[in-house]
Amino acid sequence: MKIIIIGCGRVGRTLAGKLNDDGNEVTVIDMSAEKVARVTNRYDIMGVVGNGATHTVQREAGVDTADLLIAVTDSDELNLLCCLIAKKEGHCQTIARVKNPEYSEEAPYFKDELGLAMVINPEYAAAEEIARVLRFPSALKIEPFAKGKVELIKFRVHKDGQLVGMSVKDVVMKYRVDILVCTVERGEEAYIANGDFVFAEKDIVSIVASPKKANEFFTKINYKGHSIKNALVAGGGVITHYLCRILERSGISLKVVEKDLKICEDLCAQWEKTDVIHGDPSDHDLLLEEGLAKAGAFVALADLDEENILLSVFAKGAGCGKLVTKINRTDYDNVISQLDLDTTVCPRTLTADYILRYVRAMKSTVGSNMETLYNIIPGKVEASEFIVGENSPIVGKPLSQLRFKKDVLIASITRGDEVIIPRGQDVIQSGDAVVIVSRLALHDVAEVLR
Repeated sequence: MKIIIIGCGRVGRTLAGKLNDDGNEVTVIDMSAEKVARVTNRYDIMGVVGNGATHTVQREAGVDTADLLIAVTDSDELNLLCCLIAKKEGHCQTIARVKNPEYSEEAPYFKDELGLAMVINPEYAAAEEIARVLRFPSALKIEPFAKGKVELIKFRVHKDGQLVGMSVKDVVMKYRVDILVCTVERGEEAYIANGDFVFAEKDIVSIVASPKKANEFFTKINYKGHSIKNALVAGGGVITHYLCRILERSGISLKVVEKDLKICEDLCAQWEKTDVIHGDPSDHDLLLEEGLAKAGAFVALADLDEENILLSVFAKGAGCGKLVTKINRTDYDNVISQLDLDTTVCPRTLTADYILRYVRAMKSTVGSNMETLYNIIPGKVEASEFIVGENSPIVGKPLSQLRFKKDVLIASITRGDEVIIPRGQDVIQSGDAVVIVSRLALHDVAEVLR
């Protein structure tokens, strides 16, 4: 597909890399020649310097033949204008990044009236992910599939945990819970686990199950499965605003520490149930005074990655329970993983995954339609959800009779309200929602077969 990206900031750079790696023809636009050069040189793609909200610059980038235009500048208004011009100039599909809370409730209106294919909000997506792990603190990450009927849950094996030294098949036999172990991360290695794989301390494991079965499993292995009671949040920006909205009726109380008085006043005015403290969130003494050591969770949402990481390390040393750390850059993932910071959330990566899913769905054949895409292990293993069409080659045969490619795992089948953790005798039917874990970048469900 031919794709134009307007805006070469963090989100734009991440998108350019992922869409280029996925085999698309990518062109970037930005008013900064330096930013354009950085992206085009790194990924060997085309670039145009100029204002992406002008039809002249969009024409130079090839909007008349483009399949998709994605506007991810720092200005919501500019992004919407870029998409409007693209619809008039090239009749291509358009996606706009809109992050302002005042506009978030208007997203359906923008989508309908401006003909947008998608309105993407990285900050809201990050808040949703944080809310999920606060409700289930044993998880490092939780990704819902099949409209929440199935979850992919990532967790770390504790040093003294029951799983250490057990194989996957031993776990299934002993605990007899309907879950599927999908992947294991050990250091820099990534495995799609088979029955003989033996768990070790600090392994990061991904399982697929219904929420009910996942709760049963974590209860049996003595992991905390119920939501925390309270959380201390460092930083009162846009993500915090959305987090307050999402958790307002959840029973989880939030205390926010923010140094900007205007932001504090706005939060107090909008969220009566949230305690807001005017102070510097990097002040360790202040955090301790506000109950850091006894908090069920600490959420670091400052602007700088370095500050978030250091605050999380401090919170861990202070004895805080669950840690959630916002990360804007992914360059140092390997270093961060050594710090055992529990859950890290990267808004631009979430955004890239949403858009990549949409692009792959546009490429899909009549045999299936991609619904959800999640990078379980970035750059190594993905989980994709497909709605299977009646013409798909995987319909109507027992799984044991299908010839799957190496490192492909059918993780779950959802049929109506029924969640099936598949075995060899199970048969996929037309209309099923199927979650597939694979090292392959899948565009269509048929690609899993040899």
